[in-house]
Amino acid sequence: MVNNSITVIDNRTGSKFDFPIVQPTIGPKVVDISSFYKNTGMFTFDRGFTSTASCRSRITYIDGEAGKLMYRGYDIGYLATKKTFLDTTYLLLHNKLPNKNQLASFDLELKKRSFINESMKKLFDAFPDNAHPMAILSSAVAALSAFYSDSLDMDTPEEVIEMAHRIIAKIPTIAAFSYRYSNGLPVIYPDLDKGFTENFLYMIRAYPHGHVNLKLIEVEALDTIFTLHADHEQNASTTAVRVVASTQAHPYAAVSSGIGALWGRAHGGANESVIRQLEMIGSVDNVDKFIAKAKDKNDSFRLMGFGHRVYKNFDPRATILKNLRDRLIHELNIDSHLLEIANKIEKIALSDEYFIKRHLYPNIDFYSGLILNALKIPKEMFAVIFVMGRTPGWIAQWIELKEQKDMKIARPRQLYLGPNDRTPKN
Repeated sequence: MVNNSITVIDNRTGSKFDFPIVQPTIGPKVVDISSFYKNTGMFTFDRGFTSTASCRSRITYIDGEAGKLMYRGYDIGYLATKKTFLDTTYLLLHNKLPNKNQLASFDLELKKRSFINESMKKLFDAFPDNAHPMAILSSAVAALSAFYSDSLDMDTPEEVIEMAHRIIAKIPTIAAFSYRYSNGLPVIYPDLDKGFTENFLYMIRAYPHGHVNLKLIEVEALDTIFTLHADHEQNASTTAVRVVASTQAHPYAAVSSGIGALWGRAHGGANESVIRQLEMIGSVDNVDKFIAKAKDKNDSFRLMGFGHRVYKNFDPRATILKNLRDRLIHELNIDSHLLEIANKIEKIALSDEYFIKRHLYPNIDFYSGLILNALKIPKEMFAVIFVMGRTPGWIAQWIELKEQKDMKIARPRQLYLGPNDRTPKN
């Protein structure tokens, strides 16, 4: 909805230019500067896109000042504590929560599609035993396009949803296979009697013809983590998915690009970095020393798991996971040594003026790493867990972009600071 406008005055010439102000459903108003270059002959400069809305979306809303996160209008606290990850996935894809029959049908559909083509095993075999699971996962997702080459041009909503179900169903299997192959272990196929989250834990823990004991509380904890990761507006990996999708690339390539972006330590790899840092600190007696290093502007040390680009208050996902962690300390047998170190860091950060002034509150990565560690999920799989949770969001964002009739290929401009023409004149 266009509502009023803002006037920009060029101080060099006195020229005035009006740009429409667009009113969102909720959140900050947006100035539409799409004609800025045409009108002024200049570009805008916004490093890291901190003040730029790159798209229109109806999927996720974040209020960083209030610490609020909603999927399709539902508060994350409600979805994470009252609904399952499959409920949330259905919501992201269909813009509504499923009823009992719809959820059962959706669950069965994903189970049937969870198996991958047997020929893909050759792809896994091609990687060395020590290959990182994210490297295998990214390659395998892109390779899905070769196995479904007749389904790359999706002309109907039914074909799009079939693609969405296929990717969401197969990524846990590919992720589990990636882990098993990278550790030289025999692969475990999906069990049609198990639910989405339970099946993944089963596939990474079980052995052929052996029984594996999965506690209900473990499944519930991982399911909550999936839900909290399901979407997060236009973060780096989602933006990567949308940028690739804007080129008319098929969704397998777009999702694979999202996996690559998520692999970064500043994004999906952050919770792995939290655990490694706690292990490096080593003892609660060393915490003060590392806090001092974090506060020293001349020291490159950075305290992992604190602060967030968007949230200037407490990360609502972190609040949910902190409560979950505290509730499951004994049930999940959370590492008491690491927990002791984490608790002291947390206590200092929440009371120290240095951290409070800079809004460096514990974020989701600070708590999720401890829970994943307690679930016996190897650190190199932490980012893979993030991928599994985020895939429904990526797919929903891909679908939304493709449905917009005025979609344009992403093509940012630049502030060029290189040399002028150096070509010899003779």
